Amino acid sequence: MSEYRINGMTIKENLLQLAGDGNKKFTESLHPGIDNVLGIRVPALRQLAAQIAKDDWKSYLQAADTFYMEERMLQGMVIGSLKMKDTEAYLALVAKFVPLINSWSVCDTFDFCGKQRFVDKNKERVWQFLESWMASDKEYEIRFGVVKAMAHYVDQDYIDKVLQWMDRISHEGYYVKMAVAWALSLCYIRFPEKTMVLLKENHLDNFTYNKALQKIVESYRVSKEDKEIIRGMKRKN
Repeated sequence: MSEYRINGMTIKENLLQLAGDGNKKFTESLHPGIDNVLGIRVPALRQLAAQIAKDDWKSYLQAADTFYMEERMLQGMVIGSLKMKDTEAYLALVAKFVPLINSWSVCDTFDFCGKQRFVDKNKERVWQFLESWMASDKEYEIRFGVVKAMAHYVDQDYIDKVLQWMDRISHEGYYVKMAVAWALSLCYIRFPEKTMVLLKENHLDNFTYNKALQKIVESYRVSKEDKEIIRGMKRKN
């Protein structure tokens, strides 16, 4: 089978060309322990992904490699750029992508096709999909579920479920802890009373709990008075 090409080049050739305008050293500094980072700027990757999504994207996904971190990012961005009417077929594509996630940026640059519109049309089905990842024992699979839940489900209908999951997740991975803390800070900003109940009584480890408090205090959307209360809740390690 011939290798997928676009712009007259293979995917690797496209990426290596884009890397010339990137910042490899800075990107590597943001991803300690992650190998084969090219440092391509995200807008350039998204532009390439949009091109592929309008082209023979099935052939691309079938042949896509994962050597470079940006190759993984690109797969997620292509899937996020597709226009598919079959929800189950689409989620099956996403399910193949999630295990490829090997860094916070591969995780966090993905979003569903149609973003919130897609989620709203399939609210309970997508929630069940995210629950399956939050129940994983793998660091980046859990982070995927948490980050997407935070992005699309911190609302009146799902806030209780989101908070229950944030309290339930227990994993030693740094990027899980940071995602849960980030999610809890957003929950507090949107639903301070409900989130405060959890903050007062929870199963969070000290790092995640204190990091959530820190992120709440750092938010410009939290009052000075509330920040003082939150600061006083910090646990001693």
